[in-house]
Amino acid sequence: MVQFNYLPTLRAVLLLNRNDGSKAVEMLQAASPYELGAPGAMRPVYIRGEAFLAARQGGKAAVEFQKILDHWGLLGPSSMSAVAHLGLARAYALQGDTAKARSAYQDFLTLWKNADPDIPILKQAKAEYAKLN
Repeated sequence: MVQFNYLPTLRAVLLLNRNDGSKAVEMLQAASPYELGAPGAMRPVYIRGEAFLAARQGGKAAVEFQKILDHWGLLGPSSMSAVAHLGLARAYALQGDTAKARSAYQDFLTLWKNADPDIPILKQAKAEYAKLN
């Protein structure tokens, strides 16, 4: 788990922090065979989605975020499935599919409707959603 999940994911996050989405995607290839095999093993999928967004590859990002939503039962107690809706919205927006992006933003905002309105990710999602309308 450490060698094929945690380490590649941590390295990919470091690469994302250096704005290198393409190398982050490469780093996460080692985790691919294991990502659906254990609870908690979906983090590389989420980071890969973020890396594809950073690399401006909306279609590939959408596939990764949808994978999380399709397998939410593997997440255990986690907010990752909620945040995957936001990633999916951003991926659709990047592709220019405003209708799908709007729907995914609405899904995210519905899940977070009772959250503290000052949470940065929620404020950012609301601003991004407003730009679509």
